[in-house]
Amino acid sequence: MRFGVIGTNWITEEFIQAGHTVEGFSLQAVCSRTLERAKEFAAKFAAPFFYTNPAEMAASGQIDAVYIASPNCFHAEQAILCMSLGLHVLCEKPLASNADEVEAMLAAAKKHDVLLMEAVKSTLVPNFFTIQDHLPKLGKIRRFIASNCQYSSRYDAYRAGEVLRAFDPAYSSGALMDIGIYCLYPAIVLFGKPEQVKAEGVVLASGVDGEGSILLKYEEMDAILSFSKITTSYQPAEIQGEDATMVIDKINHLTRIEIRYRDGRIEDVTRPQTPKAMHYEIREFIRLASAGARESATNSHAASRLTMEVMDEARRQIGVVFPADLRRGSKHPETGKNEQNREAKRDENV
Repeated sequence: MRFGVIGTNWITEEFIQAGHTVEGFSLQAVCSRTLERAKEFAAKFAAPFFYTNPAEMAASGQIDAVYIASPNCFHAEQAILCMSLGLHVLCEKPLASNADEVEAMLAAAKKHDVLLMEAVKSTLVPNFFTIQDHLPKLGKIRRFIASNCQYSSRYDAYRAGEVLRAFDPAYSSGALMDIGIYCLYPAIVLFGKPEQVKAEGVVLASGVDGEGSILLKYEEMDAILSFSKITTSYQPAEIQGEDATMVIDKINHLTRIEIRYRDGRIEDVTRPQTPKAMHYEIREFIRLASAGARESATNSHAASRLTMEVMDEARRQIGVVFPADLRRGSKHPETGKNEQNREAKRDENV
């Protein structure tokens, strides 16, 4: 499969390096904001073609699929453009800025009969399937706890007065969108749609959430999710059942999985997997496209839609509104009196 990439950052480098470990992967084109950067990046990874315009790359005939790793706010527009030209799309998480954009992307994938998959790497590694396979050993599931809190190197610049993309709402960023999804997405894949969503967080003066927590209420269990770009946590994830508890070292990497039984036994159910975790999402994407499939059974359209719906609701409760919400006429943003309340809440939480 001939790939083009949109975005030339560290995650794209990881994607390409992982891609070179997957049979059938071929990097053909690079698209970046500046010609200099596009040429430099293409030369570094031996890509024969480079562009500054996604539309030109998509229409070139030189690629079969696109990996999108641009800022979150551009995902929907670029993905729909590429799909309209018959290209398969592997789009970095989060899939879009809001649920309206996700619906537009899913509609475009169906209309143009192409594969669209959200690039959440953690739910496609072997140890995620280990979790699914061994869940029955836990008995009735009562609680899922997951934390992804990583102090961002860009927060130092923010504290010094410089607002970079990671903390700028214009780019649909923030703790929930950028890293909280690693807690939420597996919860949705494993346990489905929650009955209730409750969210709290700290909204920075720039307008994005620096950290937050979400409680998902299910009929007979709950999920407690915490995420942050302004603090660091070393807490493992747990799935607590009545008979045993599954302990997961890192919810975004899944490198060690243990089951701890009530009688004191500890069972290590970890499966071997490559440290290049993106290998598995690329392999899945190429397999699906080769088979003529249009979505993944794990990173499904339903999982992406539901995850974004929950994130929209969490942002509403926390008080985070993106320009992308307003542009697309989303039902999410608050205006008038509620908007004033949102501003008051933001000031209170800074």
